Parts: sequence; structure tokens; C-alpha cells
Amino acid sequence: MRIPARYAPILFSALLSIIMVSIVSAFVLVISQGIHSGFPAQWLKSCVTTWPVAFIAVAIVAPWVRRVVGRVTA
Repeated sequence: MRIPARYAPILFSALLSIIMVSIVSAFVLVISQGIHSGFPAQWLKSCVTTWPVAFIAVAIVAPWVRRVVGRVTA
């Protein structure tokens, strides 16, 4: 199954934001609280609550970043 190309920006935003939220949430939790028995549940809750914010931010900022990168690269 292939997704139509017109949905590429939305898919890009979704994938990038979920990857970044997963990595950063885990990092922050390990640094602040260490790995403990409730870590997986706390990490999942953190990801679920912060992902919508990250998704919207990436969806809004990504086009601007692409333009800036296009201007400063050869």
C-alpha cells in the first residue's frame, strides 16, 4: 500500500515528531529520574502527551526550515 505524494508533508511531520519525542522523552526521563520499574509507563505517557505539540510544531516549522536550508546550501 502506498500513500499518495500529496500527504508526504503530513507523513514527514508525523514520523519525525514521533521519533524525536520518543528519543527526547526517554533521555529526559533517564537523566531526571533514572531507569526504574515504572519507567516504560511513564515514558509512554510522556510521549503520548507531548507528541501532538511536536507534530504541530514540525508541520508548521518544516517548510520554513526547508526554504532556509535551500538558500544556504549550494
